[in-house]
Amino acid sequence: MLRKRILPCLDVRDGKVVKGVNFIDIREMGDPAVHARFYNDEGADELVILDITASHEERRSLIHVIESVADNIFIPLTVGGGVRTAEDVRDMLNAGADRVSLNTAAVQRPEVLTEAAERFGTQCVVAAIDARRKTEREGWEVFIYGGRRATGRDALLWAKEVEQRGAGEILLTSMDRDGTQIGYDIDLLQAVTSTVSIPVIASGGAGVLQHFADALTAGGASAVLAASLFHTRDMSIGQLKEFLRTKGVPVR
Repeated sequence: MLRKRILPCLDVRDGKVVKGVNFIDIREMGDPAVHARFYNDEGADELVILDITASHEERRSLIHVIESVADNIFIPLTVGGGVRTAEDVRDMLNAGADRVSLNTAAVQRPEVLTEAAERFGTQCVVAAIDARRKTEREGWEVFIYGGRRATGRDALLWAKEVEQRGAGEILLTSMDRDGTQIGYDIDLLQAVTSTVSIPVIASGGAGVLQHFADALTAGGASAVLAASLFHTRDMSIGQLKEFLRTKGVPVR
């Protein structure tokens, strides 16, 4: 069985790490490079950096932030936010990223996933999907621009399409659970992981150790992502990995 991965996430705005609840009520939480160095030393399997306002502000991700973080870690780095073209993907990889996440641009022009995958390999392309449960019918809807705009797209159909277009992994965030610490949306996870064959990273809602185990077992996720729990030091990477081992979940 493949070993499961633990991914701290740095949401970045104006060059600072921030965190919110349900994509709002944003507060600052420090320097990205400092957090990155801490997680590298603590045993995180990978690190994710998302520039949460780049697409909304119609600008590219902050290259100097990516470079600063990459210089401070020796674990794989995934970056996203404001990535619109295969050339942007190239620039992120040149800045030190190992993988690049696309969300808004992929929804608006899905061909960019294929272009990036063909140029740099599917292992470099992550499709980020921000999903919210539909209010008047079953299923989940895809949102873009940092959760600000509904697309009308069904999350499961979109997940299948990004796989077909060359994404090597999906970063799946439940907007309903983001920052709530009440647990990952297991229904959403199960629906997506049973629809695609590529790895799925669970994001949004972690609050206690058991939530991570639930996402990796019942939810079918290949990796779990969290932010505020780790940033505030309420939970350590080592503590989480030891707990998962006791639950029979293979970790690195």
